[in-house]
Amino acid sequence: MARKALQKDQIVKLIVGAGQASPSPPVGPALGSKGVKSMDFCKEFNARTAHINTGVPIPARVTVRPDRSFTFDLRTPNTSWLLLQAAGVELRKNRLRGAENPGKDVIGQVSLKHVYEIAKIKHSELRLSGLSLQGLCKSVIAQAQSIGIEVVP
Repeated sequence: MARKALQKDQIVKLIVGAGQASPSPPVGPALGSKGVKSMDFCKEFNARTAHINTGVPIPARVTVRPDRSFTFDLRTPNTSWLLLQAAGVELRKNRLRGAENPGKDVIGQVSLKHVYEIAKIKHSELRLSGLSLQGLCKSVIAQAQSIGIEVVP
């Protein structure tokens, strides 16, 4: 008698524009390979991100159970994206990009107020809520320097 192998939850990480989820790539193939109907995910994702500006890249962590049901958690936009937006960096080839030589090239400036606001946004995320705001500000400043954004007082 063959024993059925224990199946575990599978996790799929996606970054999708707020209100722009559709069954086309990358959402469709990523969820379809796990047996999830991508249209169900898209409807729920778009409903939960309706209050956010359209197109803001929202990371989603989708947990797919063995019975093909799913749940997902939404996270805050990436720190680098928030920094580039605060610095007013324009799109290049439809993507936001940092400096070519970080540490030497400066592509923009943000104030400490911007850093604090970004840290507050990140602090609202459950997995980062245990960290101090001061520690998150230091992390945001380090991220800014790594992508070529100068922090000014």
